[in-house]
Amino acid sequence: MKAQTILVVDDDPKIRAVLRNVLEDDGFLVVEAKDAAETFDRFENQRVSLITLDVHLGKDNGVALAREIRRISQVPIIMVTGKNDTIDCVVGLEVGADDYITKPFHIREVTARIRSVLRRSESNAAPAFSDPFKAEASHREGSPKYCFDGMIVDPDSLEILDRDDKDIGLTSGDFKLLMAFLERPKRVLSRDQLMDLTGGTEWNALDRTIDNQVARLRKKIERDPSAPKLIKTVRGVGYTLSCDVKTLDQSALPSRRT
Repeated sequence: MKAQTILVVDDDPKIRAVLRNVLEDDGFLVVEAKDAAETFDRFENQRVSLITLDVHLGKDNGVALAREIRRISQVPIIMVTGKNDTIDCVVGLEVGADDYITKPFHIREVTARIRSVLRRSESNAAPAFSDPFKAEASHREGSPKYCFDGMIVDPDSLEILDRDDKDIGLTSGDFKLLMAFLERPKRVLSRDQLMDLTGGTEWNALDRTIDNQVARLRKKIERDPSAPKLIKTVRGVGYTLSCDVKTLDQSALPSRRT
């Protein structure tokens, strides 16, 4: 099996060297970049499986760089932040990063996070026609439609109409998570339960899979993602969908635009 390539972006050569040594010992190929210009140069000329991206890159801003990368690619991104950079962590996830690591970090944590994110990325990259969730949905008939906070969800077509009757365009992973909440409104669901319900791997204390997925879903369905009112965090437990959910029949759905 061909080794996966990790692009390490950090303006500190010592940190780049440490990550290179550890990742190469774990069987990865590593390329390095110290700023935004080198990042895009490496990215354009190398097939990259994942990027570790420092938030502070001297004259460049890591969060802004993550946003630019996400505009052209869905390559997995793990942000590397200082221990007091909570806002940077949140903003990084909001612009599309898949996870974050806080300095000072344990080397084994870095490799564990990278492998976890790569597994999720490979799972989400499966072709739509081979997605068992979508295949199952396409063969269901008469599934209930859900209405919540002015939005309508159609499980048969894997579509969600926003408050302006426009399709939000959720990924299959987003849709699985949303359905887990819609089928269990106002129930507190632990991260373990959500992983089981969405078909993910077993959750552990170092894995922020569900937290990252919730952050992305909030960005798409909340009126104000920075102050979520629909999917609320239950500290130390998990999450709950706090709003009322109604079911609709097919005739109640608005007509689709042509």
